[in-house]
Amino acid sequence: MRPPRFQAASSFHEDLKGRIKNYFSEKNLKTTGNSSLYFKAIVMVLAFIGIYVHLVFFTPFWPFAILESIILGALTAGIGFNVMHDGAHGSFSRKGWVNELAGISINFLGANVYMWKTKHNVAHHSFTNVDDHDDDLNAGAFLRLGPNQKRYKIHRFQHRYFIFIYSILYFYWVFFTDYKKYVTKKVAETPIKKMDLKEHVSFWGFKVEHLFLFIVLPVYMLGFMPWLIGFLVYGLATGIIMSVVFQLAHVLEETSFPVPDKATNKLEDDWAVHQLKTTANFATKNKVLSWLIGGLNFQIEHHLFPNISHIHYPAISQIIKETCREYGIPYIEHPKMRVALASHVNHLKHLGRE
Repeated sequence: MRPPRFQAASSFHEDLKGRIKNYFSEKNLKTTGNSSLYFKAIVMVLAFIGIYVHLVFFTPFWPFAILESIILGALTAGIGFNVMHDGAHGSFSRKGWVNELAGISINFLGANVYMWKTKHNVAHHSFTNVDDHDDDLNAGAFLRLGPNQKRYKIHRFQHRYFIFIYSILYFYWVFFTDYKKYVTKKVAETPIKKMDLKEHVSFWGFKVEHLFLFIVLPVYMLGFMPWLIGFLVYGLATGIIMSVVFQLAHVLEETSFPVPDKATNKLEDDWAVHQLKTTANFATKNKVLSWLIGGLNFQIEHHLFPNISHIHYPAISQIIKETCREYGIPYIEHPKMRVALASHVNHLKHLGRE
């Protein structure tokens, strides 16, 4: 299946890029991260290591162990949002090797950044909310996330059970989809760039490392049942947090799910307008949330300028919002996270019945 094509770049996109470029030039700022981002990254990584060591080697009383497992899951998601995500987009640092190091943080946690870059940077960012190309819309027969997907009877209840599907994301990603991508050499309809020897060694080396640190060593130190309970709690917490943050950005009542023209294979809009119609912000005034999830509540800014670090999103959001207003282009935003969640649930409910 050929990837769809966009319309020619509009004057809006060119104007917006110029305004953002001028902002960084006038402020004498780099588009990459700064000391505040690096401090946050160090805090999250050290917190993860500290809690992991305490859980595995010091065996806290079970209520504290459960709590620490949840926190460990939140830190896994946090490292993914703040460190890996910026690193994989090349926006964590001006130095390539630092970006590479930040990116492979996800490898230590069980996933693979090479597969992620194709799934996220290429497929998702290029063809957001386009079926068969944006792999984030693919939940199999379990969930109907877009109006162009086939509806099954079970979907009538998806607004009630979706959280259970979301909770297994971490396990599904780490223990299944990475291997599926490795074997099939593609993400949905997007081919994965041929891996060299270094990438093959990295893939299997980090998978073995993850199995040792997250299964073999904890089972040896704690016993099977304590490990199993803790690992399930950890993985489910990670999956729920990641899924909710991802879905509140695109799978909503207000966002679009474009279909390419059958004759021309072209989408209705140019790339920038397409991103604005398929993406939404949420709770952007909540500074604590923004800090924790790496600015992924500023998804519009991220999709339009993925190579700019998330620490700049609050500032450039005002420029983007004003430019959209001038050109009459929608800028979808929910003031609170709970409002965005309600929109997501209503969207699932609607798709399950019509």
